[in-house]
Amino acid sequence: MVLRGGTSPYLPEVQRIRRVSDTDDTLKLLLGNRYEHFEPTGESELHQGVALQVFRWVGSTKPAE
Repeated sequence: MVLRGGTSPYLPEVQRIRRVSDTDDTLKLLLGNRYEHFEPTGESELHQGVALQVFRWVGSTKPAE
């Protein structure tokens, strides 16, 4: 999958290609001091000749302390 959007400085372009087991659920990544949330879309992008599903950033939350 490809992650699009968001403002985290901890997610450079080279780390936006990911592999997940369930492409129907929201992805929650711990980056820095918060979780970044990405939701699956019906879109896809070609990456090295392979169509990858696009996940769009929908927000962030801070972990409970």
